[in-house]
Amino acid sequence: MDVSGNLAGRVGRWSARHRRTAVLGWLAFVALALLVGRLVPQGELTPAEQSVGAPAQARQILDARGWEEPASEMVLVQRAPGVDEAAATAALTDVVETLRRTPEATDVVSPLDGAPLLSADGRSALVTFDVTGDREDAGERIPAIAGALAAVADRHEGVRVEQFGDTSADLALDETLDADFRRAELLSIPITLVVLLVTFGAVVAALVPLVFALTAFLAALGLLSLTSQVWHVDQTAQIVMLLIGLAVGVDYSLFYLKREREERARGAGPVDALDVAAATSGRSVLVSGITVVVAMAGMFLTGFSVFTGVASATILVVAVSVLGSLTVLPATMASLGDRVEKGRIPFLRRRDAGPGRFWPAVLGAVLRRPLVAALTAGAALVALAVPALAMDLRSEGVEDLPQDLAVIQTYDRITEAFPGGPAPAQVVVEAPDVTAPEVQAAIADLRARALATGQANEPIGVETDDAGTVAVVSVPLVGDGEEQASRDALATLADDVVPATVGALDGVRAVVSGSTAYSVAFDELMAERTPWVFGFVLVLAFGLLLVSFRSVTVAVTAIVLNLLSVAAAYGAMVLVFQEGVGGSLIGLDSTGAIVNWIPLFLFVVLFGLSMDYHVFILSRIREGHDRGLPTRTAVAQGITSSAGVVTSAAVIMVFVFLTFVTLSMTSMKQIGLGLAVAVLLDATVVRAVLLPAVMRLLGAANWYLPRWLRRLPQLRHQPVPGAAVPAPHTAGEESPALAGTRD
Repeated sequence: MDVSGNLAGRVGRWSARHRRTAVLGWLAFVALALLVGRLVPQGELTPAEQSVGAPAQARQILDARGWEEPASEMVLVQRAPGVDEAAATAALTDVVETLRRTPEATDVVSPLDGAPLLSADGRSALVTFDVTGDREDAGERIPAIAGALAAVADRHEGVRVEQFGDTSADLALDETLDADFRRAELLSIPITLVVLLVTFGAVVAALVPLVFALTAFLAALGLLSLTSQVWHVDQTAQIVMLLIGLAVGVDYSLFYLKREREERARGAGPVDALDVAAATSGRSVLVSGITVVVAMAGMFLTGFSVFTGVASATILVVAVSVLGSLTVLPATMASLGDRVEKGRIPFLRRRDAGPGRFWPAVLGAVLRRPLVAALTAGAALVALAVPALAMDLRSEGVEDLPQDLAVIQTYDRITEAFPGGPAPAQVVVEAPDVTAPEVQAAIADLRARALATGQANEPIGVETDDAGTVAVVSVPLVGDGEEQASRDALATLADDVVPATVGALDGVRAVVSGSTAYSVAFDELMAERTPWVFGFVLVLAFGLLLVSFRSVTVAVTAIVLNLLSVAAAYGAMVLVFQEGVGGSLIGLDSTGAIVNWIPLFLFVVLFGLSMDYHVFILSRIREGHDRGLPTRTAVAQGITSSAGVVTSAAVIMVFVFLTFVTLSMTSMKQIGLGLAVAVLLDATVVRAVLLPAVMRLLGAANWYLPRWLRRLPQLRHQPVPGAAVPAPHTAGEESPALAGTRD
C-alpha cells in the first residue's frame, strides 16, 4: 500500500517517528479532557426533554407556569385475610397520626378524612402525603419517614404497612442498579484482560489495548461535559459510552497490534511492520469508525432527546478511539518495539504467525461447496430471524424492574387493589383562573364523565398551583397502564371526556399526560421516524463502503449480511423474552414483550459495530485482489489471515455484552443478549461461512463498479516497500485453504 496516499498510513507513520510527541500529546489530551469534565457540569436531560407528544406539551405548560411538583408518596394499609376491620382501622389511624407527627411529611390525606381511598373489597386503604422541601432532595428525608412507618408496621400484626412513591422507588432502584452496573464494569475489564492474555500470550501486549480503551473512554467522558451543553444526556448515555467505548477501543487496538505482530513474524523490520499496520489496519479502523459514527448519527433523526444524547456520547467515544488508534497506538508500539512481548505466559503459544488450523479447515470446506454453505448458513439465519415477525413491543415499565425488590412488590399490591392508582393519567388544565366557577364546574364534570365511562377509577384528585393558572387532574385508568384496556381508556379520556368538559371552555387549554400517554406518543414517534433512521443509515453506509472498496457488489453484500445478523438477533430476543426459551438461564422471571426503544437502538449500534469485522476482513481480501490474486485466493488469504484477531475481538465483545445480561433490568438483559448474539453470529456464521461462500460464488463480480462511478477516489492496496507481504500466487497455484476447491 502506498502510505503517501493513505491518511491513516501517513498519520501512523508520523506518530511512530515522533513517538514521544504523540504519547505525551495523548496523555495531555486525556488529562485536559478530564479537567474539562470536572470543571464543566454535564448538561442533563430535563423532564420535558425526556417526554414526547402530549406529555411533552403538558410538561412545557407546567414548567412555563413555574409548577413545583412536590415529592408525593403513598402508604398501603392492607389487612390480611382473617384480620378484622377494627385492627385495620387501628393501623390506619396509627399511620395517619405518625405521619402528621413526622416533620418530613406534610399534607396527609386518608380515608379517615373522607377521601375515596378505600379499595373495592374494603381490605386496603391508601394514605397519601407529600415530602417537605424541594423534590430534588426529597430522598434525604425519606429514610426518617420509612423508619417511622416501619415502627407502625411492627405494632400491628396482620396488617401490611408499606410505602411507595417516585422518590422511595428511585432510592431503592438506584441502589440496586448502581450495584448491577458496578458489577458489570468489574466483570467486563477482567474478562477483556483474560481474552487479551490468551490472544497475545504476553502481559504487555494484553495491557496495551485495555489501557488504550480505558484512556479513550475517560477522555470521551470528560469531553461529554462540553457536547452535553448542546445535546443533553442522562445516565443511559454514559452506560452506552462505556459499553461501546470498551468494545471499539479494544477492537481497534487489536487490529493494529495483531497486524504489526504478524508482519514482524513474517520477517519485516520494526519500521516496515508499523508502516504496514498503519496503512492497512489503520485505514480499516478509520473506515470502521466513520461507519459507526454514521450509524449512530441516524439516532438524531428520531427527534427524541434521550436518543440524541446517546448518539452524541457514542459518536464522541468512537471518534476519540479512532484518533488514538491512529496516533498514540503506533507511537506506543514504536516505543515498546519487541518489548511488547514482555511477560510472556507459559503454555500460551504465540499466535501472531498464523490463524491456526480450525478456521482454515472451516474455510476450505466452505470454498469447496460454496453454494451449499451459502444456502445452509443463509437458511439458518433466516430461520432464527423468523420469530422477529411476531415481535411485540411495549414501553418500559415496572415489569422490567427487579421483581424481588420490596418497593416493586408494594407497587403490584397497590395496583391490584387500586387499578391505575400509582400511575394515573394526568389532565393538565391551563387557564387565566382555574379557580373560576366555570372551570371548577368543568373539572367536576370531567370527573363525573370519566367515572361514568367505566374506564376510570377513584381516587380522582385535583391539584392547583398558587397562582391559580394551572390545575392537574389525576385520573386512574383501568388496566396496568400498558395493556390495550389502558390505551382505550386513555383514548376515551383524551378524545371524548376532556374535549366535552374543560376542553370546551374558551381560553382554557387541556392536555392529557401520564405514563400511558407517554407510551402511546413514543410508539407513534418511533413508527414515524424509524423508516427514516433505517434509510439514512443504509444509504450512508452504502456510500461509505462504495468509496472505501470501489465495488457496488461488496457494499451491497456487506449491508445485506449485516441486516441478516441484526434480524437474527431480533429473532433470538423474541425467542427468549417473549417465548421464554432459555429464559431461566439468564435469570428471567417472566416473559413479556420487547421494550419499544430497543429494536431501533440495537439496529443502529449493531450495524455500526458489525462493520468492524466486515471492513477489516474486506480490507484484507481487497489487498490480495489488488496484488493480482484470483478472487478465491484473495478470499481465502484475507479470511484466514484475519481469523485470529476477529475471533479475539468477537470473544471480547460477546463477553462484555453478556455481562449486561446479568443485570436486574429486563431492558438491559435484552440489550446485552441482542448485542452478544448478533456479534457472535456475525463473527462466525456470517464471517466464516456466508461471506466467503457468497464472494466465492460471485467471483469477479465482487469487484463490479459501473463506468460512471470510476471517478470515485481510488484507495489501492499495494505493499509498502520493504515490508514482508506474501507474494502473489502465480497462475495455477492455490492457497492452502483452497486446495481441492475446484468444482
